[in-house]
Amino acid sequence: MKKYFKFIVAALIVLIFIGTFVFLYQKSQPKPLTYGEFTPKFTDIYKTTVITGTIEPRDEVEVKPQISGIITEIYKEAGDMVKAGEVIAKVKVIPDMSQLSSAESRVRLADINLKQAEIDFQREKGLYDKQLVSADEYDKVRQTLNQAKEEKAAAIDALEVVRDGVSRSNASASSTLIRSTISGLILDIPVKVGNSVILSNTFNDGTTIASVADMGDLIFKGNIDETEVGQLVTGMEMKITIGALQNLKFNAQLEYISPKATENNGANQFEIKAAVSVPEGNKIRSGYSANAEIVLASAKNVLTVPESSIEFSGSDTFVYIVKGSGEDKTYERRKVTTGLSDGVNIQIKSGLSAKDRVRGPKKVTDDGADE
Repeated sequence: MKKYFKFIVAALIVLIFIGTFVFLYQKSQPKPLTYGEFTPKFTDIYKTTVITGTIEPRDEVEVKPQISGIITEIYKEAGDMVKAGEVIAKVKVIPDMSQLSSAESRVRLADINLKQAEIDFQREKGLYDKQLVSADEYDKVRQTLNQAKEEKAAAIDALEVVRDGVSRSNASASSTLIRSTISGLILDIPVKVGNSVILSNTFNDGTTIASVADMGDLIFKGNIDETEVGQLVTGMEMKITIGALQNLKFNAQLEYISPKATENNGANQFEIKAAVSVPEGNKIRSGYSANAEIVLASAKNVLTVPESSIEFSGSDTFVYIVKGSGEDKTYERRKVTTGLSDGVNIQIKSGLSAKDRVRGPKKVTDDGADE
């Protein structure tokens, strides 16, 4: 029995050896190459580029005070609509002591001059009534009285302006009331009640009371690389996609291309602006991130093939035409003239017809090896 067992083990070892040899031999045999095949077809080719940027109002105005002081009241808040001239906030004036003292002194002096002018007028009027003085002298004294009255009124107005920031004669145009300069939406009110504010002067821009913008007139602002800016012209149509509103697309029209580039991470880029057409009922917020798709070039109803089937050799391009079928299949190398490409398909200007079959790239098996 042991003798037969030895023969059986030896036979199994021989079979395993032969099987392994056969398997390795089969694996070492080259497999015939197979390629994909394409038929040229007529379609539209678009070469596009995508520009990232933001949606902004065309006109955004910072409302600043005309006097320095302290905010006492705020009548509006961010998100409210305002009209030009509508009051946003109120400022309480903190008077300068030297100016206040000078204004008070002017009022006292005007009062003294007025009292003296009234005495002179009464005296002159009595003489005029008795016809002891001429009408010319009487008119001069009366004019002096009127001037004294006007001077006192002007002095009182000046004092009220220095002390309160507003006088009785110009209360409707008070500089203590901060008014919107345009009609639109209040984007931001960076001040609070109690904050000190200063007016714009030579040394600073002044304190911003509110930012107001017309959200009905929006623009897309972005940057495009110098390699593509040469293909842009004002008036080109764009498709705007906003990141926060994925399901909506808006039309825009390119209206500005910067004549000067700015360097960004080592690349020269040009700023562009486009007028955005927003349909009614869509609420767009300032500062939304957006992408703009621009068609740089297009070719309508042209013969195309997948770009993967093109062989590039120097400045020439070639394709392989499929001849025959089955085991008799051959490939004829043919020179073609190409045109516009969208990265997937490429235009064929000459060298092919819609009846030709074109060889594509090699087919790859699931394990990543060529068939």
